[in-house]
Amino acid sequence: MSYHDVTASKAAKGTVRTLSQQEELPLLRDHLLRLDQRSRHDRFHGFMDNSFIEGYAAKCASDGTVIIAYLEDGVVRGAAELHPPETSPDLQPEIAFSVEAGLRRQGVGSILFRKLIEEARAKGYRTLRITTGAQNDAMRALANKFGAHLTFRYGESTGTIDLEQQPQPETARSAGVTPLDALRAVVQFNRAYWKFFLGLYGWKIA
Repeated sequence: MSYHDVTASKAAKGTVRTLSQQEELPLLRDHLLRLDQRSRHDRFHGFMDNSFIEGYAAKCASDGTVIIAYLEDGVVRGAAELHPPETSPDLQPEIAFSVEAGLRRQGVGSILFRKLIEEARAKGYRTLRITTGAQNDAMRALANKFGAHLTFRYGESTGTIDLEQQPQPETARSAGVTPLDALRAVVQFNRAYWKFFLGLYGWKIA
C-alpha cells in the first residue's frame, strides 16, 4: 500500500507513505543510522551501535512490520513502526516512532501517529502497545495525546492505546486530494479528537 499526505504544517512539507518491506529497507536503515545519540537512546531505550541498528532494520523487513515513513526528497526523515502481534510475547501489536532532530516539533510525529492508527484499524487491531524511554518526554506527550495510559517500570514507560476509543478521521472522497481537502480533513479530525477528549471531563463543544 502506498499513499501521499499533504500536511497542514507550515514546516513539514514532505510526504507520508508505507514503505515496501524489501526494496526500501535501506531507507529505514539509513534513517535510523542518522539518529543522533540522544535520539537513538530515546528510540531504543539505550545507546545502540550501528550493527544493532542494521540488524534491527533487517528484522523489520522480514517479520511483517509495517513502516509508515515521512519522506523529504525521497529520504526518510521520520518513521512509525507497527510490529505484528506474532512478534510480541503477549501477542499484542506494538508501535514505535522515530523523527530526526531537525524535524522535531513540526507535527511530523502526529501525522505519523494518525496514519499508523488508520493502518492498525485496517488490520483489525483493537489495542496497541507503546513503550518509550522514561526520559523521552516528547514521545510520552504524543502517546498521551492519542489516549495511551503510560506506566513507569524498569526505566521505561509502557502503555496501551484503545483503538475503539479513537475518533475516526474523515476519509478522502477520491484518490486525488487537493491541499484544501487535506486541510479540511485535518481540521475535522482535530475537532473530533478534542470533542472526544473534553467529553471525558464532562465538557461539551458544539
